[in-house]
Amino acid sequence: MAEAAGSGTGTARSARRVLVAADKFKGSLTAVEVAERVTAGLHRVVPGLVVEALPVADGGDGTVAAAVAAGFERREVRVTGPLGDEVTAAYALRDGTAVVEMAEASGLQRLPEGVFAPLTASTYGSGELLRAALDAGARTIVFGVGGSATTDGGAGMLSALGARFLTAGGEPVAPGGGGLAGVASADLSRLDPRLSSVEFVLASDVDNPLTGPKGAPAVYGPQKGASPEDVAALDAALTHFAKVLEGAVGPRAAEYAASPGAGAAGGIGYGALLLGAAFRPGIEVMLDVLGFAPALERADLVITGEGSLDEQTLHGKAPAGVAAAARAAGKEVVAVCGRLALPPEVLGRAGIRRAYALTDLEPDVATCIAEAGPILERTAERIAGDFLS
Repeated sequence: MAEAAGSGTGTARSARRVLVAADKFKGSLTAVEVAERVTAGLHRVVPGLVVEALPVADGGDGTVAAAVAAGFERREVRVTGPLGDEVTAAYALRDGTAVVEMAEASGLQRLPEGVFAPLTASTYGSGELLRAALDAGARTIVFGVGGSATTDGGAGMLSALGARFLTAGGEPVAPGGGGLAGVASADLSRLDPRLSSVEFVLASDVDNPLTGPKGAPAVYGPQKGASPEDVAALDAALTHFAKVLEGAVGPRAAEYAASPGAGAAGGIGYGALLLGAAFRPGIEVMLDVLGFAPALERADLVITGEGSLDEQTLHGKAPAGVAAAARAAGKEVVAVCGRLALPPEVLGRAGIRRAYALTDLEPDVATCIAEAGPILERTAERIAGDFLS
């Protein structure tokens, strides 16, 4: 059973090599910065300790940065942002494998502060980003989805890759999920032919269907500024969109709409499934891509974490995936976080020996966010004292 955070003296054996495999502390530290701060704190207590940093992500925002930290090449391209303006987005490439993060092109981070566009934000730029990866010769595309500003079912992405969605008057439908209410016909026959020859993986930490009570509009629409009326309109529009696609491509359009992951990132998961993507939990995919298994084999102790360790963590988030893999390999795991909302017994069942929260050292949450780096270093010193001395 895991010890309560902040109590006890850790473990009976000393680790000789530590692997830091943590996600970002959203709003405070990137995954790379988390690894740097933890390493600095450990080294203050055990100067000669071998620490290997492998920042991780679960497919959402930060996925490209994690791939670049693992040795992928960062590639930048100008694409269409969610509101139609041009933005600079990045993907990562190594040995024919591209890591594409939809939030780079179509994420909430691309909206002006305080501005939402639940009915009109488009994923067109995500399609342009996929096309850039194809242009670069990618044979495998890992498509990480999450943090989206959009709820358009992937219609914009599909359009950028050659699909056509027309109104009854023969005009292209308006951008965004709201415009899908006016779709009269769909033509996917002109999709980029290179898509059929690549391995395409949809990496997501959510398994929602496209529509319904657990669908993209109902569950995630409010986070993107959708009112109850907007949610109802988007759900009806996406339901209509899937029905029109059923007429264009057959029963698989309906099957995909009900499939796990279709509702990811405002339904872009649905568009990816139509393109032939295979859905896999994001953290599992990313651990494979980042080379986690050999790094784990070299480690005696694993430190994982994210901004908040809570119930959501247990459902496909990075720390849970890291802990599960480490437990299977017989490696001990501790976690760092800004806020801890899981009891010791639940942490233990997840494979986490002990969790250290920044709020243990600084109860004021605003201060924790503002000074997360130094507080995390002090937290790492505590881990070193408990587990490495």
